Amino acid sequence: MSAGRSIADLSADLADRAESFCRQYFPEGRKQGNYWQVGDTSGAKGQSLAIRLQAQGGRKAGSWTDYATGEYGDLIDLLHERLGSITLKETLWEARSFLGEAPCPAVPRDTQTREQPDAASSKRIARTRKLFAAGKPVLGTLAATYLQGRGITRLGSALRYHPRVFLRHGTDDADPPQRAPALLAKITDIRGQITGCARFYLDPSTGGLAGIESPKRILGQLHGHAIRFWSGTGRSDLIVGEGLENTLSVGTALPEFDLASCLTATHLGLFIPPPGIKRIWIARDNDEAGRNA
Repeated sequence: MSAGRSIADLSADLADRAESFCRQYFPEGRKQGNYWQVGDTSGAKGQSLAIRLQAQGGRKAGSWTDYATGEYGDLIDLLHERLGSITLKETLWEARSFLGEAPCPAVPRDTQTREQPDAASSKRIARTRKLFAAGKPVLGTLAATYLQGRGITRLGSALRYHPRVFLRHGTDDADPPQRAPALLAKITDIRGQITGCARFYLDPSTGGLAGIESPKRILGQLHGHAIRFWSGTGRSDLIVGEGLENTLSVGTALPEFDLASCLTATHLGLFIPPPGIKRIWIARDNDEAGRNA
């Protein structure tokens, strides 16, 4: 690839391979007509985010919109969010690698010498921190009712509750966002910095998950990160799980262990262990994605 190739050229080449791109980076999604639908930029299951596979009606292939958050862009933007990249350079290396044009693997992810996040990432992370800070402790709330209904008593400071979180119901929902109660779970990097917030929308009438499309959603960056629960004692073992509820169920039975929930099977495989961990126990979900993680 010549040095003069622009980001726009890379974006156009990715758009020409939009379906292959989606199948590689968003395997939890599914094809619906001319769109690939997935839960959010992290690759979670759902249909809130739609990626156009072929140009249509004057609209470009590879363009996407997350109808839950209002975010949109091209496949370079989407790849940046999917990877949780801190610099554009990392994203462009990955794009070139996908296109078969990279002369060497993607740049190392040295968490100690990273450049500062770009403006878009910083803004999104700031939103997640603001949302989580607005929550309150879960004890005595609908969130506690939900977790206790799952037999979970292992809680922690990574969990909060908010009674009125913005909510869109699906890709065809043109109405202004509603508000609904939600369990909030803080996603952090190995230094303890917040990078994202998982939202579990709840139904006050049942105490369970809300009966909506994709009641579990993620805002911010998940790549390599996790929702963490510490036992209070320094240990060299760590239980790393997929879904939050399954991870906490294991933690309820084994309260002496530290926990990390990666939320999806894809991100379980991308998890970056913290320093000092000598042994990792995998608590996978009992489904096909979990078995393949």
